[in-house]
Amino acid sequence: MSVIKNKTAIDPITSQVIQGALENIAVEMGHKLARMSYSSIIRESEDFGCAIVDVNMQQLCESTQSTPLQSGPIPGYVRGIQKIFNERGDDFSPGDVIMHNSTYHGASHGPDIGICIPVFYSGELIGFSVTTAHHLDIGALTPGSCGIVDAVDAYAEGLQFKAIKVYEQGKKNQQIWSILKDNIRASDMVVGDIEAQIAAARIGADRYIELIKKYGLETVLAASEDLMTYSETMLRKAIENLPNGTYSAEGFLDGYLDSDDPSRKDLKIAVTLTIDGSDIKIDLTGTSPQVDRPINMPFEGTVDCAIYLTLRSILLDSQTYGHIPQNSGLIRPVEIYAPKGTLCNPIFPAPTIARFCPGNIVADTLMKALGEVVPNQISAGVGNLQVAAYSGLNGEDYWVFMDIMEGSYGGRNGMKGMDAVDTLYANTRNNPIEDIESHYPLQVSRYELRNEACAPGKYRGGIGSVKEVTFLSDGSLSLEADGHKYAPWGFLGGADGYVGGVVLNPNTDREQHLPSKIPNTTMKKGDKILLTGPSGGGYGNPFERNPEEVLADVLDDFITLDMAKEEYGVVIEKNQVDLKRTLALRGQ
Repeated sequence: MSVIKNKTAIDPITSQVIQGALENIAVEMGHKLARMSYSSIIRESEDFGCAIVDVNMQQLCESTQSTPLQSGPIPGYVRGIQKIFNERGDDFSPGDVIMHNSTYHGASHGPDIGICIPVFYSGELIGFSVTTAHHLDIGALTPGSCGIVDAVDAYAEGLQFKAIKVYEQGKKNQQIWSILKDNIRASDMVVGDIEAQIAAARIGADRYIELIKKYGLETVLAASEDLMTYSETMLRKAIENLPNGTYSAEGFLDGYLDSDDPSRKDLKIAVTLTIDGSDIKIDLTGTSPQVDRPINMPFEGTVDCAIYLTLRSILLDSQTYGHIPQNSGLIRPVEIYAPKGTLCNPIFPAPTIARFCPGNIVADTLMKALGEVVPNQISAGVGNLQVAAYSGLNGEDYWVFMDIMEGSYGGRNGMKGMDAVDTLYANTRNNPIEDIESHYPLQVSRYELRNEACAPGKYRGGIGSVKEVTFLSDGSLSLEADGHKYAPWGFLGGADGYVGGVVLNPNTDREQHLPSKIPNTTMKKGDKILLTGPSGGGYGNPFERNPEEVLADVLDDFITLDMAKEEYGVVIEKNQVDLKRTLALRGQ
């Protein structure tokens, strides 16, 4: 495959027009994919990505409704496909549709299947239209595509698609589709979602060709390079405003708290951040060694995306900088290193399917290190997510449902932490109760914010959520989560947040408190699972918080009168702040 170089000059107005056109292509791909999909994880949660990539493996745009963990890895998917093709002596042809999910060749994890369509114009390969999406089953050792927390290697995590042509020169490879239908649970839904990805990628390819026909290939390439240079320049300028130096932080994962093997739990993420002019280097030396369970993270596809997303979000805050084109220019100032054989750079065939929560710890720890440099731009520690897989049999057919339960953000300068939201690189939407109960034999009997669990601070931490789900028929459950031992960190005098938890059959004689990693577990009709999400850390001295905001939390039952007095120095009588006694108490 040849690399296209372009030296055409471009005026800024044309560049901006083409930027808008590129972004609209990705947005249309995303809307069409969501509307055509069968599963709630794509249709409702929007756990997918869409992008156009040039032949130099540079991302030109991404769909705004995508999650960062889906769109961000897309150039890596294409690089992985190209590497495999080179090893096989294969090449791209018009009409090809390539399916790919190899986590050691750019993919984020196995269930995030990429569909790549090479785009040709006048007989020349000019780029790729790519969609990624999370699929609810890929034929792993147990039902579902999350909660596979006991996989011993990559082979136990499900089907591996290493640059497989499901269409070759326009002809459907029927044998591949038969393998999919024969080896995947809930195959009608999963295969339907894959076909939706293909249709959306084809739309992207068609729209990209239409754009080139309108403006010419040289002009579109010149505008694309101009836009990437602009994004790179904006990030470099933001980095140049920071003091040169080296800054470090550590974060910890629960791991497998119920394991007798100490190497599987209390795992460390170490981040060293070095700023030198307009360059940033992230060194993950000191991170715990890889483990024989699937909480290892692909270096390309998860770790790098967690770092890129955190840097661009904090250093190029949209309130300050406005809209910055999301393209590969934003990764040029950043160098990432992780030693081979660690959690952040495992060696094949180490399992990686449950890399979701560990990747959030990477982002959270990097943000902690940035707190030494830009304390007014970060949040306190973030409450991690809980990803549950529910499944069962309906006759001979499986039903499978995946639920991403929200975490919470820590407090930040000028604002309290956000309550019950997907955090950092996740950014998916929650599933409406009505959607869950109308499609699956599940009943959501509680779904609410936690009470008496928001971390004190001048800007309090965000509040985690509580969800109780009852099985209406026999089935099974598995869970991958974290933050049930290590609380989100407080910042600048704010208190640490609150850990999460899992209880099976609460308030019965069969009640069990479970760890944050649960392999596939049989559930009988009437069994309940109670999930409690972590609450983020507090930011700043709690005695500096506005007393009226403390009163509001008391009235909302988020904290008690005693907590208001002890943690914030705020005295409340008859639903009003006693200002005199509050000032006296705070004066002490």
